[in-house]
Amino acid sequence: MGAGASRSQASSWLAENGPKELELLFRAIVYHPAAPILIADNDRNYRDASAGAGKILGLPRDKIIGCRLDDFSSPGFKPQISQIWRAFLEEGEQEGTLQLVTPDGNLREVEYTAKVNVLPVRHILVLRDKTSAETEHDEKDRTPSWVQDYALFLLDGDGRIATWYSGAERIYGYKTNEALGQHVSALYPSEDALSLRLQEELKRTAAEGHFGNEGWHVKKDGDRFWANVITMALKDEKGKLQGFARVVRDFGERHEKDEKLRRSRARTRPIPAESTIAGVVSGEFDRIPEVNDAFLEIVGYSPEDLQSGRLQWSELTPPEYSALDELAHEEGLRFGACTPYEKELLRKDGTRVPVLVATAVLKLSPFRWITFVQDLRERDRLESVNEEYADVEDEFEEIVGSSAALRRIQQQVEVVAPTDANVLILGETGTGKELVARAIHRLSPRKDRPFITLNCAAIPTGLLESELFGYERGAFTGALGQKIGRFELAHRGTLFLDEVGDIPLDLQPKLLRALQEKAFERLGGTKTIPIDVRLVAATNRNLTQMMGDKLFRSDLYYRLKVFPITTPPLRDHPDDIPILVRHFTKKYAEKMNKQIDKVPTETMRAMVSWPWPGNVRELENFIERSVILSRGPSLRAPLAEIRPDALEGPINSTLEQVEREHIVRVLRETDGVISKAATRLGVPRTTLNAMMRKLGVSRKDL
Repeated sequence: MGAGASRSQASSWLAENGPKELELLFRAIVYHPAAPILIADNDRNYRDASAGAGKILGLPRDKIIGCRLDDFSSPGFKPQISQIWRAFLEEGEQEGTLQLVTPDGNLREVEYTAKVNVLPVRHILVLRDKTSAETEHDEKDRTPSWVQDYALFLLDGDGRIATWYSGAERIYGYKTNEALGQHVSALYPSEDALSLRLQEELKRTAAEGHFGNEGWHVKKDGDRFWANVITMALKDEKGKLQGFARVVRDFGERHEKDEKLRRSRARTRPIPAESTIAGVVSGEFDRIPEVNDAFLEIVGYSPEDLQSGRLQWSELTPPEYSALDELAHEEGLRFGACTPYEKELLRKDGTRVPVLVATAVLKLSPFRWITFVQDLRERDRLESVNEEYADVEDEFEEIVGSSAALRRIQQQVEVVAPTDANVLILGETGTGKELVARAIHRLSPRKDRPFITLNCAAIPTGLLESELFGYERGAFTGALGQKIGRFELAHRGTLFLDEVGDIPLDLQPKLLRALQEKAFERLGGTKTIPIDVRLVAATNRNLTQMMGDKLFRSDLYYRLKVFPITTPPLRDHPDDIPILVRHFTKKYAEKMNKQIDKVPTETMRAMVSWPWPGNVRELENFIERSVILSRGPSLRAPLAEIRPDALEGPINSTLEQVEREHIVRVLRETDGVISKAATRLGVPRTTLNAMMRKLGVSRKDL
C-alpha cells in the first residue's frame, strides 16, 4: 500500500472512530472535579457528570447519566426549559439561572454557564449553587476558567490537525477552516527547538498510550495562555497508530494554585511496615467494583455494602480535601500516577480515619484506576517520626537527586512497598529501574529475605525457563544435577524480572500460571512447589504495542501492572544533573585514588544542556571516562562527545571516522549490547556487526 493510500485509510479511521475515543478521553477528565459539570446532548439528555454534579443534584453519577435536564427542574420552571435550551443551541454560549429540585424535595436556585459543541452534539454546563456558602466568594473563584470550556481536537499521525471543534475555536480563536491541516506547532509560541520537542512528545504518546504536560500556548490574536494538555494515542484493532486525541484547558488560574498545593504538600512520613494496613480499591470512573478486606475495614463498610453499590468513592472524601483530590487526579492524567498524599476518609459511621493514598491510572479510555490506601492511625500513635524518617532516607541512598520527579517516584515506592502487590516499572534504558526495585524491597516486610534478579534479555531464549523454574536431574541432555530456579530462590522474598518484555510468548503462560497459583514445577519434575514471592518487573519496551502485535499476553500484562511506576528520562529532570555529576565524580575519584574537587562551569553547563539519550547510565559512564582522563583537581571531561556542535565530528573528519565515533558512542550508551545498539541505530544486528568489522570497532573501544 502506498503512502497516499495509507494516509487516506488513517484519515477515514480517524473520521469514524476519533470522536468516540475523544469523548471517552474527555469523560476521563471531566468526571472527577468537585465543580458541578454536566455533559448534555441536543435533547438535554445528560451523557456524563462530574463528582461535583452528583453532590449538587443529590444523586450518584450513574443515576444522572441518561436523565434529562427537565427531570431535575421544579414544576413551575419546566415550561421555560425548552425555550431556554433552544436559544442556547442557537447562541452557542449562555448564562442564567435554573430552579432545580433535589431527590429530597428541596428547591435550589442554581446558576449555570453553558458552552455548545465541545464535541459534536456534546455541550458543557457548569453549575453554581446560589444557596450555598460559595456565594461568599467572587465570580472568578466560583467558576474557574478551566472547567468552563475545553479545546478538543484530533491530530493525524504526523501531528496535523484533523478535526477542530467549537471549544477549540473559542479557546484558540481559529475557525475550523483555518485550523484544519495545520501542524499542532502553530498553537505554540515559536522557539528554536519546538519542532523536535513536539516530535518527542508525540513519539512518547504513541509509546506510552497517553502523555500530559503543561506550558505556554498562543492564540490567533497572539495572546499566550498557560495550557494543560492531555494527548492520547489512537490505534486500530491491530495496534497501528492512526492519530492522536487531544484535550486542552486554560490553566492560567489553576497553575499557580496547583504549584502552591505542591509546595505545601509535605513529604509523607514513613509508615512502619509491621503496623500498616494496606487497602486496595479499584474502579472505572466513580464505580467501585473491587476492594480488598483491608479497605473495607478502614472505612467500616461490609461486603454487602459493596455489592449493593452503597460504597461510593466520591462520598468517602470530606469536602476540604477536594483540592488535593483534584490535584492528584490531574497528576494521574499527566504522569500515570499521583504523588502520594495524606488526607482523611469518612467511615460509614461518620467518623474520620487519616490515610495515605496513591492512585495510578490504568487506562484512559474508558477511565480505570487503582488506589492504595494506608491507615495512618497506628503511625500517628507511635509518634517516633524523626528516627523512622532517617531510616527511610537511607533506603533511597542509591537514587540520587532532589527533583519533583524523583520525589514522586520515592513516595510511590513508600506507598506500595509495604504491600505484596506486583509492581511494573516502566522507563527508558538507564533510568534506574533496578534501583527503584531494590528500594521497594528494602522498604517492604520482606527486606530481610532474598532479593533475586533476572535479566530476561541477557539469558538465551532456550535457557530462560530453566533459569526461572529450575530443573531436575536428567530433565534434558546435559542436566547432570538438580538446579534451583530464581522463583524458588526468591521464596518469601522479592523476585525482580528486568526486561520482562523479552520473555518469549510461549513461556508467558507458565509465568502467569505461577503467579496466579503461587506454585510451579521444575523442568522434568512432577512435584508442585509452593512459593511466596513478591514480583517486581521492569521493561523499556512498549508492552501495550506488543499486546497489539500479539507478542505479549494481555492477561500477564494486567497481572504485572497492579501498580505501575514510570521512571522519568534524565532530560525530564535536568535539575538533578549537577547532583549526579558530583556524586559520580566523587564515587569514581575515590575508586581510582584521585582527588577531584572541582567541576568547571563550562563542563557543568554542557552536561546540563545535553539530552543524555542513555539517561543516568550514560551520564555515569561519561563521568567515569572523565575521571580517568583527569590529571589534576579539576574534572577534565571530553566535551566534544556531548556538545551539539560536535555531533558531526571535527571539520577534517572523514565519513568513516564520523561513522566509527557514532557507533562507539551508541555502543557505550547501550553497555555494549549489540542488539540494543542495532535497534538504536535502526539497522539489523548483522549489518551492525559488519560495520564494526569494517571500521575496526572492538570491545576495547568501549
